[in-house]
Amino acid sequence: MKLFRTELPSLVGFLVFAAFVAAGDGLKPETVGVGVSLVLLGGIFATVLWCAFSVVRHAGCLASIFGEPFGTLILTLAVIGIEVALIVAIMLSGDAAPTLARETMFSVIMIVLNGLIGLCLLMGGLRHKHLTYNLQGANAFLSILVPLAIFALVLPRMTESAPGGELSALQTGFALVMSVLLYGVFLAMQTVTHSNIFRQPVVEGSVEEDDDHHGGEVRSIPFHVVGLFGALLPIILLSKKLALYVDFGMDGIGAPLALSGFFVAALVLMPEGLSALQAAVANRLQRAVNICLGSAVATIGLTVPAVLLVGWIMGLEVEMGLDTPEILLLVLTLVVSILTFGARTTNYLQGAVHLSLFAAYVMMIFDIA
Repeated sequence: MKLFRTELPSLVGFLVFAAFVAAGDGLKPETVGVGVSLVLLGGIFATVLWCAFSVVRHAGCLASIFGEPFGTLILTLAVIGIEVALIVAIMLSGDAAPTLARETMFSVIMIVLNGLIGLCLLMGGLRHKHLTYNLQGANAFLSILVPLAIFALVLPRMTESAPGGELSALQTGFALVMSVLLYGVFLAMQTVTHSNIFRQPVVEGSVEEDDDHHGGEVRSIPFHVVGLFGALLPIILLSKKLALYVDFGMDGIGAPLALSGFFVAALVLMPEGLSALQAAVANRLQRAVNICLGSAVATIGLTVPAVLLVGWIMGLEVEMGLDTPEILLLVLTLVVSILTFGARTTNYLQGAVHLSLFAAYVMMIFDIA
């Protein structure tokens, strides 16, 4: 019975998908209207979120088995799998805007680097005054995040080889190869040659890494691997339905396109963000850094190539270059992040600064002509 309760999210996810398949065109957004579509969107959102928490729980148990940094890496890759599935589903929904993938990736970076990092530093700093982490590990994340973010989100806007914020064929090939190569090199460093710099320095009041299972009972590796993919599969199956209702619902209420990107990014990052916040409150900032900065790096290093590849294969128009206000906010965020992680300890003041940048990002979503 206990096992049934813990794996209930996966079962509910499959049942919800089966219900939509059985209903066929009877539940299409155009058929049921805006009001019912928003209700169904809420139901799908809740189901996907529940399954996402189950994915994080199984990844957390694997983290307890493998230790850091492998545990956080498993968690990050699982969440990126959800992100890629949702973005690709929205891209293939038929009439998705060419900038939607860009808006989602920009939202991930803003939520992670400003929202989650800000909350972690503020909540952890208020409780422990000073938070300690491995400076070399944070710098490693930032050293790869900065160039990849500029390559993917800024350079396409500055060049003239393709219209608007699109990438030319040469830029697409360069972004694909460079993102995969740099992330591969970083992965080797994180897991093989320099894994020690991604571990929490021993400080008084911190919690041992192996004590955190994300609320789940640690079982065997095969059990958690099957459980992880069992929870991930309903998310992938429901992502197409979610994309249809997001697109229709946002159009129906006249919401800005950037809000759709924020919606998808928040859904993907919510379980992971709670894990990071719990780690920071427990005086384990390094795990929070690994989760937050790892998500940002993986979004640029893995999601960008996946989106560009799908766009190239399917012949879809993909605009990656940000507009000037977003570029300024991105650059400001990267600069502040470098300053924040320029010393071996942090405090709640830096958290407040990051949260102010996050507030500016939210304000810009609704600041439309």
